[in-house]
Amino acid sequence: MVNNSFYDKPKEQSLVKIEIVAKYFGAWAKIMISQIKKIPFSKRPPNIAYVDLFSGPGYYKDGCKSTPLLILESVLAESEMREQFVTIFNDIDSTNTESLARAIASLPGIDTLRHLPIILNKEVGEEIIQDIKKNIKSAPTLFFIDPFGYKGLSISLIGSVISNWGSDCIFFFNYNRINMDVNNPVVKKEMNSFFGEKRADALREELKPMQPEERESTIVKSICQALKDVGGSHVQDFCFKKSSASRTSHYLIFISKNKRGHSIMKDIMAQKSSIFTQGVPSFEYNQSQAAIQLSLFDFQPIDDLENMLLDEFAGQTLTMEEIYNQHHVGKRYISKNYKEALKKLEQQGKIVADPSASQRRKQKGEITFGEQVRVTFPPK
Repeated sequence: MVNNSFYDKPKEQSLVKIEIVAKYFGAWAKIMISQIKKIPFSKRPPNIAYVDLFSGPGYYKDGCKSTPLLILESVLAESEMREQFVTIFNDIDSTNTESLARAIASLPGIDTLRHLPIILNKEVGEEIIQDIKKNIKSAPTLFFIDPFGYKGLSISLIGSVISNWGSDCIFFFNYNRINMDVNNPVVKKEMNSFFGEKRADALREELKPMQPEERESTIVKSICQALKDVGGSHVQDFCFKKSSASRTSHYLIFISKNKRGHSIMKDIMAQKSSIFTQGVPSFEYNQSQAAIQLSLFDFQPIDDLENMLLDEFAGQTLTMEEIYNQHHVGKRYISKNYKEALKKLEQQGKIVADPSASQRRKQKGEITFGEQVRVTFPPK
């Protein structure tokens, strides 16, 4: 059960989390509607869905809207979304679900939805997932999982929710809780259920000699790899630091099978990063720091990217888009960084671009490097 004071007023990191989820939902929903139109009518999924497994009361006590209401407002703003979306909100706390129901009922235009929101009051686990799947059937679905604890929640469950075509998941979790609990015998059963017993035991052994920073990297990598193993071919993490220190508070992890969705989410997360080095985002938010640009003599990520590209694509000719899609997964670089690196390589005469810089248009005084520009790398 969540602490009673949790919904008094949203913390700044909660506002960032909500913004990331809402922005991605808007982009994802438009893509799904567009893609569904291309499918023969007889084979189209009947609906598109959004599911929040730990939805909360709708409003914080200070009047700030939480994620469910922002998602519904996005749906209400578009006629096609009003016709196609199924929304399902769940919370084990009946006080929260009753409050959410009242908040939803008060939204202007809520009765214009073809499918009124479904509100559930159940414990998270395989049973509720099967109930949800009966309602959404084969619909592409965006799942948001922001748990207060880990009872009933597992990596395999997350794998099952992204099994439908077009389905993605955004998972927000308390890193400190997992860090403390992974070796806690009192909650060994819950951690075994979350990771899977074999992976949990291996992780415990691996963590034994490690210092805090090493532990964090290892735990997050283990979660991301586990998510890949259950079908999330594109996984992206985003770190939240405590405002009073440099210690980690939470992580937001995006899980998808789609490269386009992954790229969109990377751009959204990049915009909320607190630190940029040579324009490369940290994928980390710290409310004690405004977004700052660093240029460190011992860390030049764009220079590193240039060398990686020359090495990995030696002797090949590809478009900028192909280079990005083949290379960026698992790295902090976004599309903008690849364009910058390729422009620098072109200026240095280390690659040949077609069309060349002199033939490409300028934007705000800068020569562009479009996605369809073809790049020829020299052989090794």
